[in-house]
Amino acid sequence: MSKIKIILILGIWVAILPYLGFPYSFKNILFSITGLAFVGIGYLLYKEQIIEGKIKEKTFDNFSENEIKIEKEYANEDNKEQI
Repeated sequence: MSKIKIILILGIWVAILPYLGFPYSFKNILFSITGLAFVGIGYLLYKEQIIEGKIKEKTFDNFSENEIKIEKEYANEDNKEQI
């Protein structure tokens, strides 16, 4: 069974679970287990997307922006000293 079908079935399960007449404590346990299943399947789908190359890992160059800013400040200070 594909993961998409499992998500569809779990969605239907979540929609009808409140109306099945389970006691509150048992219903809470079932909702928690269903939520963990959603999280697990979502994580597996995310990993598959990364492996296929549809999602790229993001890297940020935080310090490169600061270096440019610092260089401009020093350039301005040099110009002030010359004036």
